Amino acid sequence: MFEQMAVLTDNDFRREGLRGRIITGYLPLAANIARRYAGRGVGMDDLVQVANVGLIHAVDRFDPLRGVDFLSFAVPTVMGEVRRYFRDTAWPVRLPRRLQELRMAINTADAHLSQTLGRPATPADLVELLGIPETAVREGLQAMHSFRSVSLDQPSLSGGLPLAEAIGADDLALGSVDDLESLLPLLRALPDRERRILSLRFFGGRTQSQIGTEIGISQMHVSRLLRSTLLELRGHMLAAPQERERMV
Repeated sequence: MFEQMAVLTDNDFRREGLRGRIITGYLPLAANIARRYAGRGVGMDDLVQVANVGLIHAVDRFDPLRGVDFLSFAVPTVMGEVRRYFRDTAWPVRLPRRLQELRMAINTADAHLSQTLGRPATPADLVELLGIPETAVREGLQAMHSFRSVSLDQPSLSGGLPLAEAIGADDLALGSVDDLESLLPLLRALPDRERRILSLRFFGGRTQSQIGTEIGISQMHVSRLLRSTLLELRGHMLAAPQERERMV
């Protein structure tokens, strides 16, 4: 039928009929190729649709005058279309093109070696066949997992808790660690009375009147001491580290 199509013009309705019959006849081939890529995070219907697009491209591009049979041309064309689909759209975790192509090369080599050796291919087997460093092979093997993503709501393997609860979060208190470390020597350098007033007010939860009664001074005096001490500490904290060390 390809020879018949070749002698017909694009406007000839008979050519379109022949084209449709060829495509329909090879749809099982496209479906079979699509099944090779099942289980990689893409639905089977989508894979078949992409493979069918590749089949249409193969039919439209095939030249019977080159002396090559259609199957030899169609299979790599359809597989290439499916692989491009995975490369361009089907990655939950977007990888650089280099890793995508490396993963595909390793996948093809692994299938060939498994059939030839009668056992799963080892990284050393892949290194020998592909002629690339072992680190590149292992990197490509890890990239194979990028077709699948795991929900954070899925229970973990250990405790049964959702994975999201096992992921660390920012500790807001860490932001104040440096400030606390800088403040401690300044507090130690304060006179005993001022340091005690701060302790009673901010750690003991006492009111200014209660502090005044305990220390033996008026509430107004406590207020003035608190204000002046806090202003002094604030000035030291805002100073450069070298200047702050001289103040202690």
